[in-house]
Amino acid sequence: MNRILIVEDEAQIAGFIDKGLKKKGFQTTIASNGEEALQILEDNLFDLLLLDIQLPIKDGWSVLEELRSQKNLIPIIVMTACYDVEEKISKLPHQNIDYVSKPFRFAELLVRIQNLLGLYCHT
Repeated sequence: MNRILIVEDEAQIAGFIDKGLKKKGFQTTIASNGEEALQILEDNLFDLLLLDIQLPIKDGWSVLEELRSQKNLIPIIVMTACYDVEEKISKLPHQNIDYVSKPFRFAELLVRIQNLLGLYCHT
């Protein structure tokens, strides 16, 4: 069973993603800010990180930079309403990263998750 950490400060969005992923057989954990996400990642192994950019306490870019500086290559899907995300991601030195623009459909997110995890099953 694949474990996914959802880092999203909007409870309604986090709940929507959490419910959908659990229905698809994923094990999920939710963090509501960047600092909490980093603490959870210190003590737990996950297969994938869903990371909002606009987070309280520590934003998603800071979380991403900290993980990559620690050589943590966990696959990450950035979730954002920002328009320059593709350009910023293209400048990162590591692979295993994708993004989805908000608002998004769950089916699109699921396909991106399956691609990063190497799961090619039908939804």
